[in-house]
Amino acid sequence: MQPVERTDPDGVDFGWVMQTTFVLTIVVGAPVVALLSMAVELSSWGQWASFAVRVGAAVWFVTAVATYLYARRREAREDAPDAAEVADAGDD
Repeated sequence: MQPVERTDPDGVDFGWVMQTTFVLTIVVGAPVVALLSMAVELSSWGQWASFAVRVGAAVWFVTAVATYLYARRREAREDAPDAAEVADAGDD
């Protein structure tokens, strides 16, 4: 059995962002589409599909941007020096 390949990307890990966006879009998007569809008159399968695609695209976009911003903020926080490191560097 081959070991799982690991990476250590510089900056934002876009693989993690894409995977997390995919999962969150399904978990969040399905209930959102279901709730919003209750307020709309949809009489055919074509209308249902069109509605789901339009709402799903909006959910995907918002989720992707939020996930990217979260990953960027987390990366910046990990790269920032600790207060103890800053104090030690100032004592030299």
